[in-house]
Order: sequence, then C-alpha cells, then structure tokens
Amino acid sequence: MPVAPNTPASAAAGVPNDLAPYWMPFTANRAFKQSPRLVVRAKGMRVTTVDGRTLIDAIAGMWCCNAGHNREPIVAAIQRQAGELDYVTAFQHGHPGAFELASRIAALAPADLDHVFFCNSGSEAVDTALKIALAYHNIRGQGARTRLIGRERGYHGVGFGGISVGGIVPNRRMFGTLLAGVDHLPTTYNREKQAFTKGEPEWGAHLADELERLVGLHDASTIAAVIVEPMAGSTGVLPAPKGYLQRLRQICDKHGLLLIFDEVITGFGRLGPCFAAERYGVVPDMITFAKGVTSGTVPMGGVIVRRGIYDAFMTGPEHAVELFHGYTYSAHPLACAAGLATLDLYRDEDLFARSAALEGKFADAVMSLKGLPNVLDIRTVGLAAGIDLAPHPDGPGRRGYAAMDEGFFRQDAIVRVSGDTIALSPSLIVTEDEIGEIVDKTARIIRAVG
Repeated sequence: MPVAPNTPASAAAGVPNDLAPYWMPFTANRAFKQSPRLVVRAKGMRVTTVDGRTLIDAIAGMWCCNAGHNREPIVAAIQRQAGELDYVTAFQHGHPGAFELASRIAALAPADLDHVFFCNSGSEAVDTALKIALAYHNIRGQGARTRLIGRERGYHGVGFGGISVGGIVPNRRMFGTLLAGVDHLPTTYNREKQAFTKGEPEWGAHLADELERLVGLHDASTIAAVIVEPMAGSTGVLPAPKGYLQRLRQICDKHGLLLIFDEVITGFGRLGPCFAAERYGVVPDMITFAKGVTSGTVPMGGVIVRRGIYDAFMTGPEHAVELFHGYTYSAHPLACAAGLATLDLYRDEDLFARSAALEGKFADAVMSLKGLPNVLDIRTVGLAAGIDLAPHPDGPGRRGYAAMDEGFFRQDAIVRVSGDTIALSPSLIVTEDEIGEIVDKTARIIRAVG
C-alpha cells in the first residue's frame, strides 16, 4: 500500500516531512504527493523503496541505466574524479577526460562522425544539433536554409527547439507558437497495418516520401535539417519501418538537407549496436546522445558531428571562437569520468552484443501478453517494448496511471507509462529469468487494471 507522508512510520522510513516545495517534472504532482513513490537505493536491476521493498526496475531508470544501477567501476571513477578535479571551465580551457571521452565516443560512431560536442542532457543535445545545422548552412553562404523538419509523435526533449520539432501535443500546446518555420513528417505508426510487430514493421517505408512533399511545399533552399528518432521511445516505442530511414537519407542527400538522428534513447546498446545508425546502415550527419553515455549516473549529453560539418566551421582567424554556443557544465569532469568508466563496462562485459542476443527472447516474452484484457497492441525492438492499453471509460490516461501505481505499490515493479501505453526497457544486464519476471509482473499489472 502507498506510504503516506507525515506519519511516524513514514518518517522512520525516510519520507520527507514536506513534499510540497518540489514541483516535479512530467508528474501528476497532487496525486504523487498523496501516495509518493519514493526510492532510496538501487543496485543492478533493483531499487529499494522508503519502506524497504525491493522492486525490479523494468525501465533502466528512464532508458538510461543501460549498465545497471550503481555499478562499482562507475561509482569509483566518479569518487576519484571528485577528489582530483571538481570543475574547470569548458570555455577556452579543458581537462584530459573530455578529450579522451570524445575520442572513445567518436570511435564507436559510424563512418566519419568523429567530432563530439558535449552538453548535459538530451534536450540540450537536440538544441545544440539544431543550432549547428542552422549555423553550418549560414557559414556556407546558404543562410536561407532556416526551416527545420521534425515528425509527428516525435520527442526531442523540452528545449524550445526540441518541442518545436517534436510532435507530442501535450508537450507543445501550452507554450505558444514555438520556433517559426518548423514542419513535420507524419508519424510512422499505423495500428491497423503494424499491430503486434516484432522489430521493424514491414509497412511504412513510403511515409518517408512525405519529405519530398515538404520540399516541394517549402523549397529545399529553405530547409536546414530533418530530425527523427530511429525508434520513437517516449511516445510508446515506435520502431522505424523497414527502409524508412534509408529513404530519408536518400532524400536528404538529393536536396542538401542535413539528417539528424536523435539517439538519446537508442544510443549505447538499446537496439543492439552502440548506435541505431549502425543497425540500420544509415550514416546521419549528426547523432544526439545522452542517457546511456554515463548509465544515468551523472547528467551528460552531446552531439556527434560528421567531419565535413566540423571542418566547415574551422575557418577564419585561429584565435576566434568558431561556434558561439556551449554550457557551463559542458564536459564536466565528473560526467566525463562516469562516461569513460561506463564505456569500459560496455566493452568489458560486451553489453551491446548481449543486448542484441537477448532481443528475440525479450520480444517473444513480451508478445506473450497479447490477449490479456484491454491490450490493443504490442511493439518490440531491441530491448524496448510498448504495450498499448485501451483507455478507461473515465478518460484517457487513467488506466496507464493505475498500471504505474499497481506496479510500484503491489507488484514490486517499476514500469513507465505514457498515456495508456506501458513501456519496458530493462538494463542491458538483464537476465532471461529477469525478463520472465518483468513480463510476469506486467501481466499481473494489466489484469489488475483491466
């Protein structure tokens, strides 16, 4: 049962006396503060609640703890770094860890994606990539290329650039007109054509041709870049249809548009290879990353840029700043230490190959939920799954919220919900037994909220 605040039992368990001051992000604040879901410890695939219960984390924190929680090598690296160098400005100065991490990430990226710009989150990474795209065309004498193309049901963080190119209505509707000159491709999801698909759907590649329509409408000379997620995660795990990303690349090449892959969720093994670009054999012009780069331990994000884009900026006087953009905490020493230790774990434990090897077993297990009450669709790709539930008669989102509560308070599992969709995305260290446990508990959740 929920632990209520301001009681002797909850106080002993470590529940804060006052939950009101914290305005929580993407949270139903009033409902949460009546029945708080509070976690105090984590290890591997498990978290511990304030009342001492152990829950399986079926979502890797939030798509980010790819190497699992509280891994000793990462913790030790952060501790060492904190004792040696806490901070140095990233403007006109640096520290060795930043250059080492950039080199390691560039080596993992495909083709000539070999320059890394660091920031602190996926939202900042997206806004950075969009600014680089606009500036790149400007310095090449094509300053009229200011239009940005996103996609319906896309999620690209919460900066003004990200929500402008994003296509999730609740994230956009309260914030005015957003950036001017933004258009959107249609979503690739069609339940009638794609229901209960493992991996990439057969139907939908033709939707990439909508980019040709937008080029015809706006003219290529006004379009700077197209940004898409190889798998749209936050909107309910929507894998790209077979051939879709390849077709986007062809159209972008034809018209001189930059192609940006938002790999904040798909990066670092979620779909098997380090980056989804490798899975699909498509080389974008930029890749955004965050989350898995430090296994969620310290905030970090960034943009990986193709060599030709970087080189285009390296003109003019050598003492002059080439790109007037950056963040106080870009390449923070603690984040870089965490990133290097995380990449070591991915390599030493071969976690990307492990993710790929588990994909089929994970998909089969999750698809066993088909036929349970109110299950409308299931989609899987890599170690990610989306399970659509029918809306409750009292309104959309109620069944999903009930599923989250049921998991936390009664089934000892943390699942993510988006509206009435349950999302599962376990850490790459998940075992086959733990996959079975996650699916069994998800089944109980679904039956309980039916």
